Formats: sequence, C-alpha cells, structure tokens
Amino acid sequence: MKYLNQQNRYILLFLLLITLSSFYTNEKMKPSDVITKSEIRMTEQGYRIFLNGEPFYVKGAGVANGSLEVLASHGANAIRTWSMDNGKAVLDEAERLGMKVMMGIWVGLERHGFDYNNEKAVKQQLERIRKRVLELKDHPALMIWGIGNEMNLQSQNPKVWNAVNEISEMIHKIDPHHLTTTSLSGIDKKDVNLIAERAPDLDFISVQMYAAIEILPKLVKKSGYKGPMLVTEWGATGYWEVENTQWGAPLENNSSVKADGYLRRYRKSIESQSQVMGSFAFLWGQKQERTPTWFGMLMPDGNETESVDVMHYIWTGEWPKNRSPRLQDFALEGQRAPDNIKLKAGHLYAAQVKSSDPDNDHLTYRWEIMKESTSKKTGGDAEYIPEVIKDLFPENRDRGATFKAPTEPGAYRLFIYIDDGNNHTAHANIPFLVEN
Repeated sequence: MKYLNQQNRYILLFLLLITLSSFYTNEKMKPSDVITKSEIRMTEQGYRIFLNGEPFYVKGAGVANGSLEVLASHGANAIRTWSMDNGKAVLDEAERLGMKVMMGIWVGLERHGFDYNNEKAVKQQLERIRKRVLELKDHPALMIWGIGNEMNLQSQNPKVWNAVNEISEMIHKIDPHHLTTTSLSGIDKKDVNLIAERAPDLDFISVQMYAAIEILPKLVKKSGYKGPMLVTEWGATGYWEVENTQWGAPLENNSSVKADGYLRRYRKSIESQSQVMGSFAFLWGQKQERTPTWFGMLMPDGNETESVDVMHYIWTGEWPKNRSPRLQDFALEGQRAPDNIKLKAGHLYAAQVKSSDPDNDHLTYRWEIMKESTSKKTGGDAEYIPEVIKDLFPENRDRGATFKAPTEPGAYRLFIYIDDGNNHTAHANIPFLVEN
C-alpha cells in the first residue's frame, strides 16, 4: 500500500518517539559525556593533568567567601575547597562559569583531638566521607578529590596516612574517573616516605607553602619526591615567617609588597617547575588570621587588592584595565613597623602614608585602630576578630591622620586602607604598644 492506515501510522510514530527518546537518554547519561575524567600524563613540559583527553594547567585559587564569577573574570579556571560543605552548590556554580573543582574532603586532625588509634572513629569517618563522595562524584565540574588538609601539621601518629589511603582506595573504587591527592604543609623526606609506604593509592602529592615556596625546587629535590604535584596553597608571607616586635606582634607586609611576592614566587617556583601541574593561590576571599588583612586577596566588602591584579596578569598574560593603588611608605611619628613603636596612653600622634594609583584615580583614605590579636591558632583554624577602638581620630587629613592613643595600656595596630573608587583597596598596618 502506498500509505499506512491511520492506526498503524500512530503506532509507528509512537515507537519512533520511544526509540529516539531512549537514544537521547542513553547518550546524555553516558559517563564519558557527563563526567570530567581526570588523569596525569607526562608531556614535553613535564607532568600535566588531562581532562577528557585535553591538557589542563591549573590556574586556580582557594575560595573562602569571594565571588566565583569575579574570580573567573580574572582568568582563573579552577577552585579549591577544604570540605564538601555546600559541595553541590559550589560545583553547580563552577560548572556555570566553566571552572573545575578540587573538592576538599575534611579529615579529622590530631591537633583537634582525632585519635587514629580509635578504629571505630576511623571507620565512621570513612563511611561519612563515602556517602558524600557518592553524592558528588558524577558532577561535570569535579576534577580532583583533596583528602584532608595539612595532615602532617602537628601530627605524631603515622596511622593518619593509613586512613588517608583507605579513603583514596574507597574513592577510586566508587569513582574511577577522578584523581586523589592530599595537601601537605611543606614537604620533607619523612612525610614523602610515610606517604609512599602507607598511602600509595594517592595519585599525587600536593604542597602548601608561603615564604618557603621561594625554595620549593630545593625542598622537593631534598625530599626525594619525583612525582607530579600541585601547589594547593601559596601567597603572602605567613605570620610565622616574619619578624616580631618586642611584645610578640608579627610584622605584616603591606598589600604592594605582598603583590610583588605573588609574582616573584609564581615565576620562580610554580610555572617553571616540570613537576608542578598548576596551583591554587591563597586566599580568594577574606579571613582573620592574626589580622583581617593577612592572607585575603579581597577586603570584607569585596574590594580587590593588588595581589588580584598580579593573579589576573599571571592567568591571562595582561594587566587588568584598572589597577589597585600602590603603597610606597607608611610611618607613625616617622617610625616604621619594625621600630618597636611605643606610645603614651591618651597622647596625640600623627601618621603618614605615601601611595599612588596607576590610573590616577582619586584616592580616599580610611584609618582604624584595632587591638592586637592574642590568638595562638595554627593551620588556618578559626580566630576571633579583635576589637576596633572607636573615636580616636579627631582629625583626618587624607594621607595624614592625627589620633589619640588608646587609654588602656596594651598592644594595638594602626591600619590604613586606601580606596580608588573602582573596587580596589591598598592596605598596611603598624603594630604599637601603649604604655602608661
């Protein structure tokens, strides 16, 4: 017959739709189409991560509370987290922006009281992690699992690495498509040997350093580690790596010195090293560690510091169209931060700052005095934010300010914040001691 009858035509159309629907569904559900498969290969440039067969050099940042959209606009292609909290939302946002994620897995730390001799606690932790991995493992933005953070810091029990290995084995069993790593505080032969012996299932080792990253190639060579690596934290010189005042206040670099360090350290110890497959700068966001400005590349209001300019240049090869203010000098009564400045309670003093702006933007100046932090936390553990002392600035003259020293004896810091009106801020601080 030239034409099918009406009933047969409906049946045929129905079967055709079912076939097409099944074909489309199967194509969409194929792991090769949905999951980002990560692997490591040796190339002419050295070790490199490959995602679904394409090379991927990690240009990322560890994210606290900064906008991922703004981070992506600066050329970053990846982010790193420290836990799976809000993991689905983070992965969804990264996928929307075309970014990949090293998903952190929070693992109990000895310094927080976790006992790796407690087999029941170790098993419960493994099961907790397994459930979360199952929830996130097929997300297309997922690239790497980061098992624990600085598990070697203040650690005594070598069984911690057996637990890390069990987690890695569990992940590889239920998720064969993604790499596993652990992030060390520094790198030395002892830790490298312990991991080789007790956690061989890891695909590679990651390292975290600040001032010490300047000698990363030397430290890696001395450790004997010859495999691939990521630098999963690096940035401003740490508060444990600087000089202190006579009363124990660490001397923080200003925002311009930090920015210069970012560029120098990246050139010297990250991009030039064949074992390094990329890095995550620290920190995209803001947090309190000894001061509110020590590690964050952003201010609490989201304003960017000069370190963001540098990372934009590193990631894109070009400087941003509008750049941050630059600090040349900051003094209190003609003295600088290393001078162990001591003031008399209630007396008036003057401070001056010297700054410039690459774009000749109009600069505004904000002065603040804060009590010195008494925190003794380590490893990025949460710290309280010290009190800001109010009503100490009877006169403000932009680049110079007169203030009254607090009436209560003790340790304080004088902060200067310089805004350019285009969402950029420069900052510096000077510790001082108030005496009766």
